[in-house]
Amino acid sequence: MKSSLLLLSAFAALLLAIFASLNPNRQWLSWRSPAADLVVKNAKIYTVDESLPFADSMAVRNGRILRIGSYSSVQDMVGYGTKVLDLKGKIVVPGFIDSHVHLIFGGLQMMRVELHGINSKDEFVKRIKEAVRNAKQGSWILGGGWNNDLWGGELPLASWIDDITPYNPVFLSRMDGHMSLANSVALKLGGITKSSVDPNGGTIMKTTSGEPTGLLIDSAMEHILPLIPEVSVEERREALHKASNHALMRGVTTVVDVGRYFPGTSVKDSWEDFSDVYQWADFSGKMTIRVCLFFPLETWSRLRDLINNVGQSMSQWIYLGGVKAFADGSLGSRSALFYEPYVDEPHNYGLQVGDYESLHNLTLASDRVGLQVAIHAIGDRANDLILDMYESVISKNGVRDRRFRIEHAQHLAPGTPARFGKLGIVASVQPEHLLADAESVNKKLGIDRAQRSYLFKSLLGSNVELAFGSDWPVVDINPLGGIKTAMKRMPPAWDIAWVPSESVSLNDSLKAYTLSAARACFLDSDLGSLSPGKLADFVVLSIYSWDDFVAEGSAFIDATYVGGVQAYP
Repeated sequence: MKSSLLLLSAFAALLLAIFASLNPNRQWLSWRSPAADLVVKNAKIYTVDESLPFADSMAVRNGRILRIGSYSSVQDMVGYGTKVLDLKGKIVVPGFIDSHVHLIFGGLQMMRVELHGINSKDEFVKRIKEAVRNAKQGSWILGGGWNNDLWGGELPLASWIDDITPYNPVFLSRMDGHMSLANSVALKLGGITKSSVDPNGGTIMKTTSGEPTGLLIDSAMEHILPLIPEVSVEERREALHKASNHALMRGVTTVVDVGRYFPGTSVKDSWEDFSDVYQWADFSGKMTIRVCLFFPLETWSRLRDLINNVGQSMSQWIYLGGVKAFADGSLGSRSALFYEPYVDEPHNYGLQVGDYESLHNLTLASDRVGLQVAIHAIGDRANDLILDMYESVISKNGVRDRRFRIEHAQHLAPGTPARFGKLGIVASVQPEHLLADAESVNKKLGIDRAQRSYLFKSLLGSNVELAFGSDWPVVDINPLGGIKTAMKRMPPAWDIAWVPSESVSLNDSLKAYTLSAARACFLDSDLGSLSPGKLADFVVLSIYSWDDFVAEGSAFIDATYVGGVQAYP
């Protein structure tokens, strides 16, 4: 018996010696230490974790972070089959969380007429002409992204494109989604005539003689939207694929998808995308980014029932977030709701989208069953209106950790940032929107009111949870661009910052795209920082100097990892 034990011990020693000779530079694991799937070393890792802000190495197993710190603290986790990633000093940050996108809608826009960045009437018309050339007679020409402020402010008219679209209905959304241009063919199909009246929460724009111009604002789009053929399941699945790849290319590993739900669109779209696209992709193993889904507020009971049946975290990829609604329109469409009128339209205060009492009752019911509520509000009056409503709901349903959200929070009255902080309201904001607004906001609001726009520093100073996003496809998914914009507030062709007192630091900007964004949708136990136990979603940047990053905010995405697995490139 003794000799057998000696032989076994000798054999084990021989095996260890052989393994060591085959791997002379690899530290072998003790029997108690689990082998890591991935070890990142020789990096400058910004963790967004106050207990350990910086590290140079990280070990990952089964998609989660095992340990982070110095290489000596993780090297015992390097074993047979462990991939070791030597980054040679490059900066690593947590995977970015885009707090507000229309993901599938954005993917669909990638397959339609692209009008972002168009800066002249001639180029606008040219793009439509090219689309008609490739379209079948009678088929719809769809697309969007136009911004009239880029060509001086003149709004497009149906007459611009009627001559080149005599047999095709056309519907083109403005970049903010709150205004669309329909050609005369589409107007006729929608029954829009000189005698048509404005619906509640919308405007049919007309000439001085009363003829429809082709422009429809907010709920007025309901005349046309139901007529547009439904997008096929195959197209929507392809849209998810395209959108996910685009997000990963920009370092985004998680998005908060508020649906294909602009004012006037069908509430069923979000639910169909959930069942036909997201659930299908999850079951088929085709999800590549994580999504937190918000659904139309009026469907709150359906979401409650779903969560009761399957739980809030359906999988590592899909989280059922909450419900969303609208309080007003947008600044670009002059439908954001303000206390004072638009300077260039003295009778226009903007639009209140929907009925306040109904919005209040639906929010009260949603909150009572524990659902998170997010409301779109851009103008100062709209923001105060929603803060009043949230305060009322809190008083009726009692204090708890509910993390009410206001989406956009772009223009705030004096004292409003402090109210956000006092009530514990999340401000879900989009830094790159200010680049589009800077050129025209003085004209629309006047110089003094324009200074109360995009108050990032004031909100942070009021202890508000600030979550950054893009609102894609309104503007592109681009966290690094958003970070630089939040830091510099420098519109294109400007040589001075717009309201520089509201600039925020690199650290605050990174936190708003990571940990605060995770907290804003109750995902901070799994995401938002590179901490032991959390999911190993991280981004490798192109730069080596943290000081240069702090000073300039400029970098590029070298690689994106989701659950410790390289997803881009």
